[in-house]
Amino acid sequence: MTETFMGYRRENGQVGIRNEIAIIPSVFCSGKVAERIAYQVPGSVYFRHPVGCSQVGEDLETTAKTLIQIGKNPNYAGVVVVGLGCERFSPQELAAGIKPTGKMLETVIIQQEGDSLQAIQEGIKKAREMQQVASRQQREEIPVSELTIALNCGGSDVTSGLVANPALGLASDKIVEQGGSAILSEITELLGTEDILARRAVDDHVAAEIKRTIEDTEQRLERQTAESSNQARNHLISTGNYDGGLSSVVEKSLGSMKKSGNAPFSGVVKYGEQLQQKGLHLLDSPGHDGETATGQVAAGAQLIVFPTGRGTPTGFPGVPVLKITGNSKTYQRMKENIDINVGRVIDGEASLEQLGEEIYQEIIEVASGKGVKAEILGHDELFCITRVP
Repeated sequence: MTETFMGYRRENGQVGIRNEIAIIPSVFCSGKVAERIAYQVPGSVYFRHPVGCSQVGEDLETTAKTLIQIGKNPNYAGVVVVGLGCERFSPQELAAGIKPTGKMLETVIIQQEGDSLQAIQEGIKKAREMQQVASRQQREEIPVSELTIALNCGGSDVTSGLVANPALGLASDKIVEQGGSAILSEITELLGTEDILARRAVDDHVAAEIKRTIEDTEQRLERQTAESSNQARNHLISTGNYDGGLSSVVEKSLGSMKKSGNAPFSGVVKYGEQLQQKGLHLLDSPGHDGETATGQVAAGAQLIVFPTGRGTPTGFPGVPVLKITGNSKTYQRMKENIDINVGRVIDGEASLEQLGEEIYQEIIEVASGKGVKAEILGHDELFCITRVP
């Protein structure tokens, strides 16, 4: 039986779980103007980034593709593109990439408006008009098959792989079983698991893509660490992971992959591209929390589920980040940042299956409008576009 949530049906048929107006600068030069516009319009979010100009080749293409796909994410009812006017990645190109979605779309160019103050006023006017329209849109009943969740993590400790990630895997499986989608990523934290994951591929082509993606990352890391002048910084897991009881990247990888449950992999998606079919996918991305989350939202995720053993407060603009931990001490210490304590399994208070079901039910509630702690507190740090190495 397919369950449902309450979401917003968009013009192109996609479904959002939030109804924000996205203020997206095409270049770092217009970041402050975008920020000032968002501050004056309740229900809007902005995406400051340090790129968009003086990039070339694949590096610039990654920025362009990612910003366009962020603007196309169905959580945003409308988009105001804010440009300077002379950048390499033009605001017109960014707007043109978003336009096929049919969502509300406007462009503000600082050099054409005259100065930043005039551009801010024009952007506020356009964003407020969009927000008035968005405020009249109503949630409707949507099948879980229209839901795409991102599987991310950060600040891991030994409890992450023991209980938090496996419990999330159970919830992810339940969504995929109903025709929904999930995105596993953080390739640097999956090293050594390529054969295990490839055995879950739907066909030989997907299996080969999984192996190639992880092996390419490992080869790149080998080159980078060999060239590093500071060998103390070549560890593939953080000092916080060591302090949390993780012994090696192998142990971390075996625990990290548990977020994906046992569902078959339907495909591998490149950074800055959208999913083309339903099911569980592997996203090719770095291990940095922000770069991973940004790639997952660009791929179409409406919600991020984020296990953290050590604890982290981070969030994403306009996309709820549901925090879970397998460490009861961390939960007690960071109650205002973490939504679910999976550490109750270790404490003997609940089973892994019960917590998997609790995570799933919380996903449905958040998709239907319940706020998570990260968004209630205004955290939006996870937006971060990767740069081609």
